Amino acid sequence: MKKEEKKLKDKEKKEKHSKKEKKAEETELKLKEELDNLNKENSELKDKLLRKAAEFENYKRRTDNEQSNLLKYTGEHIITNLLPVIDDFERSLKHINDAQDIDALKKGLKLVYDKLMKTLNDQGIKKIEAVGKPFDVEYHEAIMQRKEEGVEPHTVLDEIETGYIYKDRVIRHTKVIVSEEIVEEKVENNSDNEIKNEGKEN
Repeated sequence: MKKEEKKLKDKEKKEKHSKKEKKAEETELKLKEELDNLNKENSELKDKLLRKAAEFENYKRRTDNEQSNLLKYTGEHIITNLLPVIDDFERSLKHINDAQDIDALKKGLKLVYDKLMKTLNDQGIKKIEAVGKPFDVEYHEAIMQRKEEGVEPHTVLDEIETGYIYKDRVIRHTKVIVSEEIVEEKVENNSDNEIKNEGKEN
């Protein structure tokens, strides 16, 4: 009887041990499967990250090239618009020696000049109007001063070199002659009269 009980207990122990082993194996397999899935997912994420990094590098290189070209050829549009004006000048210069009518030549050059100024104006380049206006350091550079009767002091009398504005920025100040304040010489005259009177009294 005792032997049978012992056998029964041993059998139960073996069954329990077997169940534990089986459960451990199942857990191990499950963990291994999860680990494989995680490794696979990690590998996929790594590939995505590398692809994104490569895409970003290509994008950065492309935008750098575009910006470099933009800066390099920023004046291309203005130059292209100036080419027809240069063509007109070249045509005028070819026939300048054969010109019989000086007035017609002057008129032709004036037309070319007007075309040039219109092209510049269309691109946002404008002349700074100076003569007759109050001197302004923002737009003018005084080269010399000159006394001028009937003109307010610090008024621009003449232009030596034309200034220009590009959009809202001064790219060259106008070099100008400015009116000087006229100081009356009454004090000096009075002093001279006093000296003369003192001489007479002596």
